[in-house]
Amino acid sequence: MESLTTSFFLLHLPTLPYTRKGKRKRFMDRDAQLKFAIADDHKIFREGIKMALTGKPHLKCLWEVQDGKELMHKLLVKQPDVLLLDIRMPELDGINALPLIRRHHEGIKIIVLSMYDDQEMVTKMMEMGANAYLTKTTDPDEIYQAMLTCMNEDFYFNELVNQAVLLRLNHKKTGRQFFPNPVKFNEKEQQILQLLADDKTTEEISKEVFLSPRTVETIRQNMKAKVGAKTIAGLIVYAMRNKLLE
Repeated sequence: MESLTTSFFLLHLPTLPYTRKGKRKRFMDRDAQLKFAIADDHKIFREGIKMALTGKPHLKCLWEVQDGKELMHKLLVKQPDVLLLDIRMPELDGINALPLIRRHHEGIKIIVLSMYDDQEMVTKMMEMGANAYLTKTTDPDEIYQAMLTCMNEDFYFNELVNQAVLLRLNHKKTGRQFFPNPVKFNEKEQQILQLLADDKTTEEISKEVFLSPRTVETIRQNMKAKVGAKTIAGLIVYAMRNKLLE
């Protein structure tokens, strides 16, 4: 599985940056300091992950931000070795921020740290240039290991990423397109889409839009069919990339 995963992403991910000497930056010196930054709109999560990681050897948190606009500004001032990037953020979300970071700050290792564990989401973020994808329930020890591995080997492959590779290979065989050309949602669909992005349940959504849970579920399925997504996470990725969310 590991060789399959490595081969697939070497063929399909963006070309990684090299230093002027022609070698990727490594983190091999035990006395070296690895600087990281956090981009997440939840203060409690930022504080928790920062506290958990700053106790690890050789780690230093440079800064933390709560939205994508502030993130891009901070990167112009001081760049970390590793960026822990959330997907759902105000101003500029992680999906749209990631390719910008890759274009203007090539050397930064980007670890997506998100509540979404959907394989389509993982695939899209990795294809756009992420070095690793972890969920927010990941143990701090594994996050630390992922940071070191990304510095030394460019990518960190966990079971979530491995499964995403198999999914992507399967879709390539069938010729299925993840995200077709932009579609338009009606007012009710747009309202439900926003509530889905806010992590509302079907029952909660039905109360807010004054529809039965069954009708809400039908609308959800229709929206996924429109954009070619198999899951709600895939629908959210589409909405973010096409700036359909507030």
